[in-house]
Amino acid sequence: METAVKGTGIRDIQLKNQSGTMEFTLVGLTSSAELQTLLFGIFTLIYATALAGNFLLIFTICTCKKLHTPMYFLLINLSLVNVFSISVTTPKLLQTLWTHRKTISFYGCITQLYLFAWALGTELFILSFMAFDRYAAICHPLQYTVIMRKEVCVGIASGAWVAGMFNSAVNVGLMLKLSFCNSNIVNHFFCDIPPLLELSCSDTSLNQIVAFVSDVIFGICSCGLTLTSYCFILRAIFRIRSTEGKKKAFSTCSSHLIVVSFYFSTVIYTYIRPSSDYSLDKDKFVSLLYSVVTPVVNPLIYSLRNKDVKEALKTITGRSRLLRKAQD
Repeated sequence: METAVKGTGIRDIQLKNQSGTMEFTLVGLTSSAELQTLLFGIFTLIYATALAGNFLLIFTICTCKKLHTPMYFLLINLSLVNVFSISVTTPKLLQTLWTHRKTISFYGCITQLYLFAWALGTELFILSFMAFDRYAAICHPLQYTVIMRKEVCVGIASGAWVAGMFNSAVNVGLMLKLSFCNSNIVNHFFCDIPPLLELSCSDTSLNQIVAFVSDVIFGICSCGLTLTSYCFILRAIFRIRSTEGKKKAFSTCSSHLIVVSFYFSTVIYTYIRPSSDYSLDKDKFVSLLYSVVTPVVNPLIYSLRNKDVKEALKTITGRSRLLRKAQD
């Protein structure tokens, strides 16, 4: 009798799962009401800064003809994916911190997972192609305009977005086939693959294999392309005889190297390791670095450490001052 009741309960949850009425509960970052209020203020500031910084960078590049180059075209795509990424996770986090309501519908969770996985995969590819762009500029300056011509840049950017979308669709499609009858408590502040697989009572071996293959292709291969590009770049820089030439060459890729090191290290730590080593309590705080902090840091690094962007920003602010004086 007890077994029959238990079986009926499982079927009910599975039916809820299929109908989309099942809800998950996001554990979030803390259960303390005082800390939640403080974190709401902090993350609101971070989110606003990320949006303002990335949109300002996009506007600056679009309005300054000097910045209409392949590197800055890829940087626009990086800023767009940063806005996309932080907008997938942070609004829900802010809602849970402010209202203390931590539930999310099954299909709301799946949608968040799909969009975040799309943004994550796209950003990994864009960062690796940005490294290749620097390799072409420094190691093959005479052929650079041919290698990174307009058609190639558009193809690279489009390919990164499409590949990220396809990878996300495959992983989410497999996730939809699972049944979630163990628990509905997600030990994270947003819906991600590892914590959701922990909740499934189905066989997740296929999901884990596909996720691992995706991690290798998007994480290891992207990181490998980036490291290879920088190995050639460093070799080319060391061959430059003048100290001024070395500084100029390294300054063009130092900002990107900082971003890549920060982003790849946190993503690889979170996803590319055995599932037995997962610690969801630690992982959700590490994931803050690439899901929330990186979109804020990227525009700051690329603007404060980039001479061309700083000059363009000065030009824009100078024009705005002249317009104000003319209006007065």
